Amino acid sequence: MFRTWYRRLLLSYFPIFLLTVTILIFASFVFINDISRMETQKADRISASYLMDNVDKTIREVELAVLEGVERSDVYKTYFNNTGQPDTASIYEVAQSLRSLIQDSSYIESIYLVDKVNESVLTESGLRELSGYIDEEWIRQITSGPLQEGWQPVRKFKTELPQRTPIRVLTINKAMPLPFGSEGVLVINVKMSGIEQLVDSMVNQQLSFVSILDSDGQTVYEAHSDHAGAVSGKQLNTLRLERLGWTFASGIKAGNLFGWVSVISYLWVAIALGTVICAIFYLVYVTRRNYKPIQVIMNRIEGHQIRMMDQSTDRPDEMMLIDGVLEDLINHMTDYDRKSRENLLLQRSKLFTDLLHSERLDDAIGRLAELSPLTGADATSRFTVVLSEINRYERVFEERYTRGDQNTLKFALMNVFQELARNAELQGWAEWVGTRRVAILFLANGSDEEMTERIRVFAGDCRSWVEQNLRISLSFGIGPAVTGPGAIRESYAAAEYVMQHKLLKNEDIALAESGEARQPLLETYAYLQMIAEFVKQFRMSSGQWREQLERIFEAFEQNFLQDDDIRSLIQAMLQMLSREVAVMSEELQDELSVETARIRLKGLEEAESLEEMKGILLEYLTDLFRTYVSASETKSYRAMVTEMKNYIEENFANPDLSLKHLSDRFQVSGKYASYLFKTEFKMKFVDFVTELRMKEAEQLLAETDYPLQDIALQVGYANAITFGRVFKRVAGITPGDYRLLKRREAGKA
Repeated sequence: MFRTWYRRLLLSYFPIFLLTVTILIFASFVFINDISRMETQKADRISASYLMDNVDKTIREVELAVLEGVERSDVYKTYFNNTGQPDTASIYEVAQSLRSLIQDSSYIESIYLVDKVNESVLTESGLRELSGYIDEEWIRQITSGPLQEGWQPVRKFKTELPQRTPIRVLTINKAMPLPFGSEGVLVINVKMSGIEQLVDSMVNQQLSFVSILDSDGQTVYEAHSDHAGAVSGKQLNTLRLERLGWTFASGIKAGNLFGWVSVISYLWVAIALGTVICAIFYLVYVTRRNYKPIQVIMNRIEGHQIRMMDQSTDRPDEMMLIDGVLEDLINHMTDYDRKSRENLLLQRSKLFTDLLHSERLDDAIGRLAELSPLTGADATSRFTVVLSEINRYERVFEERYTRGDQNTLKFALMNVFQELARNAELQGWAEWVGTRRVAILFLANGSDEEMTERIRVFAGDCRSWVEQNLRISLSFGIGPAVTGPGAIRESYAAAEYVMQHKLLKNEDIALAESGEARQPLLETYAYLQMIAEFVKQFRMSSGQWREQLERIFEAFEQNFLQDDDIRSLIQAMLQMLSREVAVMSEELQDELSVETARIRLKGLEEAESLEEMKGILLEYLTDLFRTYVSASETKSYRAMVTEMKNYIEENFANPDLSLKHLSDRFQVSGKYASYLFKTEFKMKFVDFVTELRMKEAEQLLAETDYPLQDIALQVGYANAITFGRVFKRVAGITPGDYRLLKRREAGKA
């Protein structure tokens, strides 16, 4: 049923299409919901902020109106300035003023003055004693309790009319007389019913709710007293009124947040369904139209294979059939291209090697025309070989880069050579001829002098570009120009000769001359004699070994030795030196070990000039020479120290034993003798002698009954007083006490 690609396309598209439509609809609902929620929260916050500002403004206006009225009227100051009981006129005027202030504001329940001195309360009705007044408990908290000046929490207030029930008021108290008096207190009671009416008038009970909480989290008031609506609704904002310590919690009642959904008309639903149906029909149409090319391909494949297929078998899957045909075709083309490319690369590399070594040159011109990138080459063409080598290959290139990075950089170098040769209008052919060396074959298109100069400029550009961009140092050897493919070997040999003498050439770009490739035989015997003389001078601690080393390097330069021969002779010199001097000490053995020498002389393998190599070797040999001389001297002074020690142990009882005595005896200075003791025994000469004498004295005191004077003479002291003082300083007790202590220990044993 689903073997045709047409049905598979439909089956693939429809789930994705339906899923996409569903996700878009859901995302639209979520998006609109988020926008609605954010806008609702924003609008609710503005409304709640406006409500809180009105409440704050109302109570502030009440407070300011009363305080301004009290401040403008002098009767309050007269009332509190009376030293005794206030007169009736003053009381009447204050009560009249209080009555007027209450009547001016619909929010004020009552106002009264508390006289702390006379303990009385003056209301709009008259003067009352504080004791027994209906608000006495509250007044006591104000005058001597914990309540501070300012707005207080909501409380129940009893009026003077007994038939009225207590009402909730919001109270503010101010010290009198204003502004900083202390004789009394002004108490203003604001009706909470007025505040509640203000809140109810500004809150739509059908859509939103507002709850007012005090600083303890207790509910002060809920708009319209619809507590169930507040619980079932969603709280969106909380605002704090710092003046009263109230928190306004506002939100939307349940069932109103998504009420906007009801405005969606059925017309829009019909439009959406019509759009989806049209999209389905268009999807079927486009799928059928796009399937026609595949149907044509299938007809051609089936027409070609119909004779090979069994008519009774089921029709194969279309995509499997196309895939099988394409896979066979691709495999055949891939194998053919790979073999052709490999064959071409091998033939090209083989031709390049044959040209450099003059091998199989029967049809060199034809092979050059067919395989090489050089065009126009014939038997009379002039060729030049250039060798490029990566400097410090082991120390820099191999250690810094991984094997994969090395291959990438080598490939990049080949591209750089080709591109720069093209920019210099040179025909060049580059191939790797070793791990670190590239050979470039140039076909001349001008005079020899002109070609040489252009190749030199090309080499300089290559070296600077590669060093700047790839951080790789290169050196170049340029062979002479030769005629015909058969003479390319001579140019290659000359360039290779130059690269084999980089230490002596000391040039990054060296030009070889014709016939320079001949190399005389190395006279090893002469150099070994010079090396033997160098080792002899070194072993005899003679400073002339440096002059002998200079003569060896001068011989290298005069005889124009190859780099490998120079390094081999230096290695032989170090091995011969190691056999002669390493036996002197363990330190010399460590310095001359293979591992240490390899680390210290690592730069020899990567040195780019003979002077650089000589400097590295001279630094290493100078440090080695210091160690060798130090080891030679160490053997002599240790013998002297041992002899001194034996002499002191045998003659410590001699009173004349001193550093001067030792210097006369061993023909050394007293300072040097003291230095030898400090170095070898980690103590002074005097302490060493004193230690020997005290050990002998302790033995004589414990084992003999000799008098102290005799013991002092036997251990090298002229009198018993000096001996006792030294003994006590070392042992901590006197010689007599030490003898008694030892005898007691012997008696107990």
